[in-house]
Amino acid sequence: MAYPADRKYTKEHEWVMVDGGSATVGITNYAQESLGDIVFVDLPKVGSEISAGKMFGTVESVKAVSDLYAPVSGTVSGVNDSLATAPEAVNKDAHASWMLKITLKDAVEMNALLSAADYEKFVAEEAGK
Repeated sequence: MAYPADRKYTKEHEWVMVDGGSATVGITNYAQESLGDIVFVDLPKVGSEISAGKMFGTVESVKAVSDLYAPVSGTVSGVNDSLATAPEAVNKDAHASWMLKITLKDAVEMNALLSAADYEKFVAEEAGK
């Protein structure tokens, strides 16, 4: 699986794509494959403050409930409301199904995240390949 190079990735399997002072966040294809059929997504409200490395929501699948961790800090400026009625969209295309839009607090936090190539290596190691 090739991961989009226009994003950065976390070891908790979230992706973030920055455009100026805002960022879009979602989960990776690896995460959605590991979870199985996603049936519910719990996300914070617009205006909420989130902090890098801290939990901001959950994804529930037929297998388990998994925590979502913020790749960067900031203020939630948008939430993908369509996931409330169609959470399976994440299974169809995890890299197109964003969850949050964030106004970045400190863009320097992006430097601590993995590139697409590094994330791909990390996933291969985690999967034991």
